[in-house]
Amino acid sequence: MREFVTDLLGRHGDDVPLLSHDHTVTHGSLRASVAAEARVFAAAGVGEGSTVALQVPPSFTQLEAALALWTLGARVVSLDHRLTPAEVAVVRELTRPQFAVRASSRFAGVFRERYELVTERWPGGLPAATGHRLVQFTSGSTGRPKVVGRSTESLARELARFAAAEGMPGRGEKFLVLSNTAYSFGLIGGLLHALSAGVELVFAARPSSAEDVLRTAARHRVDFLSGQPFHYAMLADTGEGEALRSARGAFAGGELMPPEVAERFAAVFGFPVGECFGTTETGALTMDVSGASRPSVGRPLSDTTIRVRDGLVEVALDESPYLHEDGPSRYSDGWLRTGDRGEFDADGNLVLLGRADSLVMVQGFNVDLTEVEAALRSHPLVTEAIAVHDGAVEAYVGTESDALTSDDVAAWCAERLVEFKLPRRVHVLRALPRTSTGKLVRNPEVLADAR
Repeated sequence: MREFVTDLLGRHGDDVPLLSHDHTVTHGSLRASVAAEARVFAAAGVGEGSTVALQVPPSFTQLEAALALWTLGARVVSLDHRLTPAEVAVVRELTRPQFAVRASSRFAGVFRERYELVTERWPGGLPAATGHRLVQFTSGSTGRPKVVGRSTESLARELARFAAAEGMPGRGEKFLVLSNTAYSFGLIGGLLHALSAGVELVFAARPSSAEDVLRTAARHRVDFLSGQPFHYAMLADTGEGEALRSARGAFAGGELMPPEVAERFAAVFGFPVGECFGTTETGALTMDVSGASRPSVGRPLSDTTIRVRDGLVEVALDESPYLHEDGPSRYSDGWLRTGDRGEFDADGNLVLLGRADSLVMVQGFNVDLTEVEAALRSHPLVTEAIAVHDGAVEAYVGTESDALTSDDVAAWCAERLVEFKLPRRVHVLRALPRTSTGKLVRNPEVLADAR
């Protein structure tokens, strides 16, 4: 990992800009900051094979700290800054870090460029027993997260896939990243891609605020955006088509882009949203930056092997990505089952058909919960929707309207779905709960608590 990071840090000249918000960090200043942070971590005892939990809000400091730890040969356990102490305790038990690096002040809801760091030694920690140097956690909406390890080789291969993808932001372009940079999509497709390709990353004060995002895009004259589907729905709702006039494109990841959201965004801003499909375990797998192949998610990226077996998408991997197996393995015989249903179209594009767990049995009939969700989302007052099955199909919808009632939604569905597909209960909320990565929660117990 040392050599890999050294190569990334040395690819571009001192004056090439890398990170921008109120100020700009160049590649030269980044190299100096990383070297200074590495000296501090080394003085605290961090070295080759050390395991370090990194819990820093999205910031310039976050990237500098990760790079500094990697230059020392440490394993970085990437933690969302929003995790509660109880959640951190679970992660600590699963991964046994020797050190924790945290921000000395709490995240106040607004992007900050810099944080003071606190490094502490955690008793009971263990050094890395494998060569994995990035540890993340599956962000699925149900079940207990799995511990995922990424090797230096797998990160390098993913960066090469991003670099080879047609239409990706390139050297000299400004790239507004809205996704959380503690997770794969924002970390590797955002931070590390920019470092590798000479792209200038731009950060909004509040990525969940359409006003802040559009103001930032206009101020910096960004060329490209990446985010999750809810970001694009939020931006399309503004109707301010001129606000992104400098941008040439955008792509979404993290979850499947609803076609109606992509259509609304393109109608308002005049360019389409592309699609990137991948998993925490594998990184990016397919990419269609242009968005022209929707409803597919594009062709497999270079250096990936994907197949559909028994209707399920599987990916070839040299080894299991899981550091601990605490249940039935999704990896066997060199193939990882992604949990997504899919098929290839005539042009070799991968079409996703929903999660495998979205297919449930109701009254002896197969019901695809994604079909129920599509009917729910088609209501003009519904902004987001989830259908779950806990003995019966149950619907949760988000709305900004005080007028929408459960009976309204039920009547709407009755006109669009056969009887056995209808939700037996409908709950109307202001906003639906999401996971730390921004995905809609599908756990019935969590949803019930939100009512």
